Amino acid sequence: MMQVKLFDCEHEQDLEEEINHFLSDLERKQVVDIKYNIAAIGEAEDEQIYCFSAMVMYLK
Repeated sequence: MMQVKLFDCEHEQDLEEEINHFLSDLERKQVVDIKYNIAAIGEAEDEQIYCFSAMVMYLK
C-alpha cells in the first residue's frame, strides 16, 4: 500500500535530518519518490521567513 510522510521545517538542515532519520527505517525499494519545496514569505521589510518541506512517498 502506498503511503506518504510530510515534513515541514524552518531550516533546511533540520529537514534533511528528519528525512534521513525517517528513511533509515525504510528499505531502498520502499521509497517511491520524494518531492521537495521551498517557500519564502516576506514578514517585514528586511526579513523573510523560509519554509522547507518535503513529501516522501513510500510502500508500506
